[in-house]
Amino acid sequence: MSSNSSSALAGLSEKTSGPVVSQLAVYPVKSLAQYTASSFQVDSFGFAGDRRWMVVKSQDGSFITGRAHPAIVLLRALIGADGLTLISPHGDQVQVPYPVSDQRVMATVWGDTCAAIDAGDEAAHWLSAYLKEDCRLVYMPESTHRQVDPRYAEQGMRTGFADGFPFLLISEASLELLNSKLEQPITMNRFRPNIVVSGCEPHEEDSWKRIRIGDIEFSLVKNCTRCVFTTVDPATGEKGTEPLKTLAGYRRAEKGIIFGQNMVHHGVGQIDLGMPVEILE
Repeated sequence: MSSNSSSALAGLSEKTSGPVVSQLAVYPVKSLAQYTASSFQVDSFGFAGDRRWMVVKSQDGSFITGRAHPAIVLLRALIGADGLTLISPHGDQVQVPYPVSDQRVMATVWGDTCAAIDAGDEAAHWLSAYLKEDCRLVYMPESTHRQVDPRYAEQGMRTGFADGFPFLLISEASLELLNSKLEQPITMNRFRPNIVVSGCEPHEEDSWKRIRIGDIEFSLVKNCTRCVFTTVDPATGEKGTEPLKTLAGYRRAEKGIIFGQNMVHHGVGQIDLGMPVEILE
């Protein structure tokens, strides 16, 4: 975050009682590094540009993530007007224009098979060489509708290639509590949230059902169940046992270890750093 953004956020926080937005992030390519900014547009998918791209296995179109390929987290994707720039930890780059083909390929993320557009051979060869596995890069076009699990969302609500929901919210206080229990503190990007908030108690977000940020209302619909991906250090690509080992001691629920809240959104607009979080329910 820039010093100007930090100063502006501090100033807004002093004037605001209650939770405020303290960090915003997208993940342009699923499992690659986060991309932070002081504001993001919200469209029907979620934050504009969030996980509209995904790396898949060449043979069957199934998704590749940091769970099985930890080194993927070291790749960065910069969003541009004409497409992506992929950057390796060694500084190698490849330009990936937005694909415009009418041809569709099928890509699978968890149990959902979606129509996507292949991003071409250059990106595929570059990623395959880095990951040491034959893979392709695909893009989810506007015409693809991946319905959010209807147990938690209204018909017509969609998401990109995220695991299941368009937004994940976590409070700074929840991470601070976890870090107080760890021998080595970790950073928030272990958990890959879209919206981080400050000014509340640890895990207070678990009790929220509806919130408003700016002009957009969100429903907090499901605890986020955490997996081994959180044990991959985003700075090194190395896998360990934490934070799951420690979280298991105090955040285990019936369906797994929980940390953060999955959300769906009602409307479009813009979210900025420092915006107050209004608790509606």
